[in-house]
Amino acid sequence: MKRVLRRSTLILIITLAFIGGIGFLSAELVMSADDWVDQPYNAHISGNGGLAQAGTIFDRNGVALAQTVDGERVYHSDENVRRALLHVVGDNSLNISTAVQSMYRSELTGYNLIWGLNMPESLRSSHDITLSLDADVCAAAYDVLSSYDKKGTCVIYNYKTGEIICSVSTHTYDPNDPPKITEDNEKEYDGVYLDNVLSSSYTPGSIFKLVTCAAAIEHIPDIYERTWYCGGSEELGGSDITCVEPHGTIDFKQAMACSCNIVFAELAVELGPEIMTETAEKIGIDLSFKVDDINTAKGVYDVSKADTNQLAWSGVGQYNDKVNPMQMAMICAAIANGGQTVNPTVFKDTSGELLSMLGLQKPSGKGREMFSPDTAQKLGEIMRYTITDYYGDNLFGDLSVCAKTGTGEVGEEKAPNGWMIGYAQDEDCPLAFACVVEDSGFGFSYAGPVAEAAMIKASEKLKGR
Repeated sequence: MKRVLRRSTLILIITLAFIGGIGFLSAELVMSADDWVDQPYNAHISGNGGLAQAGTIFDRNGVALAQTVDGERVYHSDENVRRALLHVVGDNSLNISTAVQSMYRSELTGYNLIWGLNMPESLRSSHDITLSLDADVCAAAYDVLSSYDKKGTCVIYNYKTGEIICSVSTHTYDPNDPPKITEDNEKEYDGVYLDNVLSSSYTPGSIFKLVTCAAAIEHIPDIYERTWYCGGSEELGGSDITCVEPHGTIDFKQAMACSCNIVFAELAVELGPEIMTETAEKIGIDLSFKVDDINTAKGVYDVSKADTNQLAWSGVGQYNDKVNPMQMAMICAAIANGGQTVNPTVFKDTSGELLSMLGLQKPSGKGREMFSPDTAQKLGEIMRYTITDYYGDNLFGDLSVCAKTGTGEVGEEKAPNGWMIGYAQDEDCPLAFACVVEDSGFGFSYAGPVAEAAMIKASEKLKGR
């Protein structure tokens, strides 16, 4: 009797496990089939990268960036445009995991759980995708970036609508002629599959002074009445803080305009680790932000174990500070918008049909509150003064731009990261931007020309010139 009971129990367990397994597989089929079908091991559909019947990807002006012609995937006719948009559009492979052709391949190909890839054309909805990017603006940024032959990024987005106008990452390659990466050339293509706009973080250098500046505005009542003396170096915490040059006696706005390390190092020490950390956390330096289905790389601000000298260096964007380019563009958007940023998107969709097809929701307007309205206004005034008093107001053509450069020292016998971030105040050109060039030099000299070329082209396109 006991033997029969044991056998019955065992059969029951096996039956329940079988039913559970069938249920699990059924659920996975419904939820993950569109991911499985895109994998390269599905040889019967993976010819031409599985894109043999994929829809067309357009830029915001209706220019075809990728389309299928006679069963072949064809990319834009201009090689610079192809290279500039590689990390957003993708190629025939799935190597660039954040690209549209990787993340939304099943939507592009019109895959359906019931019909598979064989749904009759009469029943198919459009599986074309229109991006918010402008091919000409991206090419303008790429033309300058590629001339350096260095890794870098440029992102520009509309701080009113959230639409990303430009997103370029280097190094890159031509999707019409993807490289065969071997041990002999892997250094040349190091990180080439990574979209640095979204997935990389960098030492910020002086662009981080916006964080220290915000903390000082909110916690030091007489900050605008003070003056400092910069002799080129000053001992803080037992070691020197150095500046590029002696600035003499300067006030708060002048300190930002000439990017004085001495002033902002002293401010970081005066404010202390708690206030500096609280300000960085409010702005979201340590957070990952969402761009459609993609999480950006997190920044870093951690002075929990910093001594006085390290705290001082953290206030000028050194020590262990890290930031992400998209994140910095969003911070500039928040300053432009009275303290609140806007969630970015790479899709242009006025009807809602495209986002519905992609399983996304339309961006819900304003995002995270990073600054109070008063702090945002004062930061904007200081950034504007930096352009008019220091860089020159003709740098961006006829645009009224507020900006900050940075030179992030990284050590290891490498040249610094050159940064420029900012935004245009113009009502008809509400654009925030962030540019960085790795292993380059002063931000004004390297990131500045990238930002200038891209913003001027974006302005021309938005204004219909």
